[in-house]
Amino acid sequence: MTRKLFGTDGIRGTANTEPMTAETALRVAMATACHFRNGSHRHSVVIGKDTRLSGYMLEPAMTAGFIAMGLDVTLVGPMPTPAVAMLTRSMRADLGVMISASHNPFQDNGIKLFGPDGYKLSDDAEKIIEANIADGVERHLVPPQRLGRARRLEDAPGRYIEWVKNTFPRGLQLDGRKIVVDCAHGAAYRVAPTVLSELGAEVIPIGVNPNGLNINAECGATYPKTLQKAVLDHDADLGIALDGDGDRLLLVDEKGMPIDGDQVLALIAQNWHASGRLRGGGIVATVMSNLGLEQYIESLGLVLERAQVGDRYVVERMRCRNFNVGGEQSGHIVLSDYATTGDGLIAALQVLAMLSGREHSASRQLRLFEPLPQLLRNVRVNGGAPLDAASVKSAVAAGEARLGKRGRVLIRESGTEPVVRVMAEGDDEVVITQVVDDISAAIERAA
Repeated sequence: MTRKLFGTDGIRGTANTEPMTAETALRVAMATACHFRNGSHRHSVVIGKDTRLSGYMLEPAMTAGFIAMGLDVTLVGPMPTPAVAMLTRSMRADLGVMISASHNPFQDNGIKLFGPDGYKLSDDAEKIIEANIADGVERHLVPPQRLGRARRLEDAPGRYIEWVKNTFPRGLQLDGRKIVVDCAHGAAYRVAPTVLSELGAEVIPIGVNPNGLNINAECGATYPKTLQKAVLDHDADLGIALDGDGDRLLLVDEKGMPIDGDQVLALIAQNWHASGRLRGGGIVATVMSNLGLEQYIESLGLVLERAQVGDRYVVERMRCRNFNVGGEQSGHIVLSDYATTGDGLIAALQVLAMLSGREHSASRQLRLFEPLPQLLRNVRVNGGAPLDAASVKSAVAAGEARLGKRGRVLIRESGTEPVVRVMAEGDDEVVITQVVDDISAAIERAA
């Protein structure tokens, strides 16, 4: 059975349109409860969300679905995705739910599911949930006396704040550091500035006024221009941009230049390797990470293993091979010593710890390798299977032939948006641009 609802990071779509309707959210909750309900104990679920308007529709729908199946619900309100994963484990819940479409615009929303261990569900578990929906879940409703209850956890932000602060080395402070933090008007709008401030930094918060419609709108990790300007305007030492659900980050140095996830991975890998903390003899990245990162990691005597795009696939490879550092170029950084999923704020604190006390600026410390020229383009498609077209396959083959051993081509359909991502990298920017142009045009004609 193939998955129809779930993509690379849960379920995602336009709010109030299938599959992001209240009815489907209700059925997903009921079907998920069926999968996790076992034994005679009181079952429980933690539900968090970001700041999208549609969260007010989906949160009560899922709450009703879980209660109808006999699960007690703990509502934590707007909180980062990694906070939901952490609370699921610490509260010994049977599962966790994050209602968010991450970096997508406000009109989209999504559902991410976590098991009792705080890890995102496997493909097999998602298939079972979809099968439960198809089979009908009504016959599994509990009798009235076994209905669940709902409560709100008022101190959820404080629990997460303390957990994140405890990942920062004891004895270190951020005194004297001026940091701009862009919270994308999203789930971390309260907790991120608080963490940095309580560790001693002078904090300039932006993107901290959510209204339900402005999440990720010209701000956050997917739109660095706002942060770049703020860093320069405030003469800050560093800029930190999170996305709508706080599980990824992008950094900006004191010169206003962006620093992506590949450079963060390089810094953490080098530092943890030197201190003996790195496990597995390397790190996990994805097929999108730059060849320059791979070459740098190999120069340290380490290995770089590539997983498919999606931080849960990175985590699966990390767990399989006992790595404790992995991530994506987009800014999902997974540090399994601390968290079960990507956490932008924890990753930022690790970088700040490595910069603490050093004389050199962020611009010198956060660029350990020179990236090979890389071009990524999103080609919008409307259904169909354009990648199966002979003309597209021919364009890809021609591009690979032009780049030869000096580069590579990667084509993949997004699991979160109706686009095909076309990427090429190599040592000649003109050639990779032509390759991406040719493949993109072939996809557009075939779509």
